[in-house]
Amino acid sequence: MWSTLPFDILAKVFSFLSPDSLACARSACRQWHTCARTYPSTLPQHHQSWFLALPTRNRGQCCYVHNPVVDNWHMLSLDFLPDPIRPVASIGTLILVRPTNCTILQLALCNPFTRQFKYLPMLNITRTNPAVGVVILEPGQPGPNPHFRVYVAGGMSEASRGGATYEATLEMYDSMDDAWHIMGFMPVEFAVRLTVWTPNESVYSDGVLYWMTSARAYSVMGFHLGSNTWRELSVPMADRLEFAALLWRNGRLTLVGGTCGEDACIWELRKGDSWGLIEKVPIELGIKFLGGKRSWGTTKCGATEGAICLYREFGSGMVVWREIEEKVRWEWFWVEGCHFIRDKQVQNLQIKGVFLYPNLAPSCLLS
Repeated sequence: MWSTLPFDILAKVFSFLSPDSLACARSACRQWHTCARTYPSTLPQHHQSWFLALPTRNRGQCCYVHNPVVDNWHMLSLDFLPDPIRPVASIGTLILVRPTNCTILQLALCNPFTRQFKYLPMLNITRTNPAVGVVILEPGQPGPNPHFRVYVAGGMSEASRGGATYEATLEMYDSMDDAWHIMGFMPVEFAVRLTVWTPNESVYSDGVLYWMTSARAYSVMGFHLGSNTWRELSVPMADRLEFAALLWRNGRLTLVGGTCGEDACIWELRKGDSWGLIEKVPIELGIKFLGGKRSWGTTKCGATEGAICLYREFGSGMVVWREIEEKVRWEWFWVEGCHFIRDKQVQNLQIKGVFLYPNLAPSCLLS
């Protein structure tokens, strides 16, 4: 019966498989392989995002992905990449990355599952260490070819009389025309702070791109896309936090941070630019996560629709706050760190993680 099913019906069945199960199905016979290639845009549609962990130092061309459905890890080879990379942000099924072997900002797109890679065009202005933000224009679970924009603000550029200067302009890349555009100027003091104290991670919420400054005390920089205006927000417990990260949850800007010897907390931005405490990491999970230490200093965060994740090294485990029971409530979970993959030991590495929707459909954006 399976060998005689029409391709459209078989493709619908395939759309309920996770990417690793789909890869096995594709290798079962010629008809199934042809079906999966003929109807790539339908595969898959109904699955949670996966956590991708990339070593922060170049320790071989590979990355690790966690399947949340069956709670296991896979290793993916990155030997198809021309340079070592660092993830900047996920864009649905793709990852926006930057090569780490050059100080000048050059961005690229990558799908580690289809082994596709493509550099974006060079910016109009050569910059080092600017802030980078991403806006996906097609909300929901995107396919392999989403429409998105990348914003680059600040950074250091070459001065007209030699030397370097802070670059007080903002550029925008649109995936529809594959080109960068100068969007205007920004206050020099904002350019300085975005260049010196801001990591690449950004959050887009309600028409505003936000970045967290890493200087003590923490603060939040915001750029309103509609009016091309900048603003600054305060951060709760800003002078006491050992780490702070911005996330997106249920349509609201969310902040996660922790102080020495105390719980990690989660705040939500409310009307009037006030922060409201909505949750704390459970004490027992916090102790397990910190491994007997009192410091949250090396903690990193990631978020996807319906989940927030705190992580450190690859083998130390992750704390996850996840939406369950048809989006009725959120609960805390512990995800074990990875020490072995197919009976082969892996090192406990420092990692940078992002969530993405794995898809085996080739993207025309990477052609």
